[in-house]
Formats: sequence, C-alpha cells, structure tokens
Amino acid sequence: MNAIAVYEGAEKPVVTEKPRPEPAPGEALVRTLRVGVDGTDHEVIAGTHGGAPEGEDHLVLGHEAVGVVEDPNDTPFEVGDVVVPTVRRPPNGANEYFARGEPDMAPDGEYHERGIVGAHGFMAEYFTSPAEFLVEIPPALAEWGFLVEPISIAEKAIEHAYASRSAFHWEPESALVLGNGSLGLLTVATLDADFDRIYCLGRRERPDPTIDVIESLGATYVNSNETPVPSVPEAHESMDFVFEATGHAPHAFETIEALAPNGVGALLGVPGDWEFEVDGGRLHREFVLHNKALVGSVNSGYEHFEAAADSLSRFDEGFLGDLVTGVYGLDEVEAAFADDDTTIKTAVEFGAYEER
Repeated sequence: MNAIAVYEGAEKPVVTEKPRPEPAPGEALVRTLRVGVDGTDHEVIAGTHGGAPEGEDHLVLGHEAVGVVEDPNDTPFEVGDVVVPTVRRPPNGANEYFARGEPDMAPDGEYHERGIVGAHGFMAEYFTSPAEFLVEIPPALAEWGFLVEPISIAEKAIEHAYASRSAFHWEPESALVLGNGSLGLLTVATLDADFDRIYCLGRRERPDPTIDVIESLGATYVNSNETPVPSVPEAHESMDFVFEATGHAPHAFETIEALAPNGVGALLGVPGDWEFEVDGGRLHREFVLHNKALVGSVNSGYEHFEAAADSLSRFDEGFLGDLVTGVYGLDEVEAAFADDDTTIKTAVEFGAYEER
C-alpha cells in the first residue's frame, strides 16, 4: 500500500510503499479516507518534535484521520462503520494511565503517539487499531471527520478550564483565543455555543482568509501588532476564558493580565526554551487577589473525541469549506504540506466514502 512518511535526515515527506497491515486479535482494519495536516506534522518533518519507531529509519505521518472499517475482525464494529482513531498508545504494554482510560494524562515517556513519536501514523491507505482506540462517528461526518482530532484538543482544554472553576458559581461570557491557525479557528467555532463574546488574536494584516473566517463566525479579530495581549482588557474587555494556542512563551504570563477576576487560561502551545523578564510579584498578586487560574492541556481522551464529533456536527458547512483550503491526493503531497499565508488547513485524501 502507499503511505506518506518522513525519513531520517530528509527535509520533506515522500510517498513510500508499506505492507498492508494485518489486524491482530482485538484490532480492526480501517481503510483510510482523509488525514489532516497540522503544525505538529511540520515539526516532526523538521526534526524538532517526535521521532520514528525504535529501530526504524522513517515515520509514517498523520494523526488526524478518518476512515471506514474494512475488516471488523471480531471487534464490535461492522464493515462500513466510519471511525476516527485516537492518537496515544501504550509504549511497552499497558500502564496505569491507559488502564484507567486516561492516556491523555500520561507524562512524557509513558506513551507513543501515532504519527508523532514512537509509532507509525495514519497517512496510509490502510491502518489497524485496537477497537478501544476507535471512535465511531456518523456517516454524515465522513468528509470532515479528520477534524475530530484537533477539535478534541479544544474540547479537553475547555473541560479542564471549567473543572478548575467548579468550586464556585462561574458563568463565563467572554473568551479570547490566542492564535488564528486552524486550531484557533476550530476553537472559536467550538466556543460559540457557550460564550456571548469571542475574540481571536493573531498577527496577520487584512486582507487575510483567517480574519474572514473569524468574522464569519461572529467573533472579533484582534491584531496583536496593534493590541498586544496585556492591552486587550483596555481595548476590549477582560476575559473570563483565554485559550492559548500559539506556543509564544510570553503569552502564558500575558494571559494572566488579560483575565477577568475568577477567570481561567488554558495553555496548549509548546514553546522552545525562552528566557525573558516578568514581574513575578505582580502576576502572583493577580492570581491570589483575583482568584485567577492557569491550566495546561495536551492531547485528548476518548470522551473528548465524542464531544468533538458532536461539535463538528453543529458546524456550518460554509465555515468548514473556508477552513479547509485544500484536499489533495497522493500525487500532490507537496501542496498538502504547503505552509503559507493562503493555507489554513489541508488534508490528504486516500479514498472516497461510499454509503452502504
């Protein structure tokens, strides 16, 4: 079968041949429909994140996938079921996090991530997966199902933010999303059901397709070149919730200043080492005197994938069409991995969905 992989020392992904996998007991064989491309894929290709399975010189890419069950292999699925795979797998047998059904809470070293670190991904014509890591979604979502995984990342962060405020009565009205990449835009759409006022901050100037998407969702675009994060409260309002998806290290501390009393910020970006000065005393006072909180969040669990499928089913078709700027075949790999100002979200298509 064909697959898209990155080899050690290479600077770009290539189409390669792999044996078609055979499902082990408890696994289903899935025919891949589409696989999304995101920033993590670019980091893996650049060699700054992740790594190939032990003893191998390449990694099959892709962690945002949707497919159709080809062979249920005595699992609870049926031929033709549309499924989305979760990402994390136990590295060397089960551990306590997987035993509890909480692989997304496992620390570094206690998991493999398919298509990212230690395990081949889903950018192939077929893949196998244990049934416990496959989430069935409605056939109507087959075209956009590759978006379930990134939406699940937002769902988990939002859940943890609410959990941090569960000790008291909290009814948030305003939200600020830091970052206007595809995850940021999906988060704006996800928050729309529960927040009255949503803002999304980015560095781009008009005209820009991401700004058009933000405003089509009824949110307000904030240009960080004109209004940096600490200035948002004065220019707009203090925020009940801030979702940080940039990896810009100062934003973690600037988020505290942007929060309203009792507010919470969720940090998802993963920055490199970065030393800079902060007024630690002032930020400490903000936490204490205004009951603010920050939570970190990475990956997502099975229940977050289910919530993501529900959110995806409510998204407007026009929004999804504007968000996904390209779906490409195996002969267009370079275009699928393009990273420029006109690209928001792309996917590789391995096969079409056919209704049973």
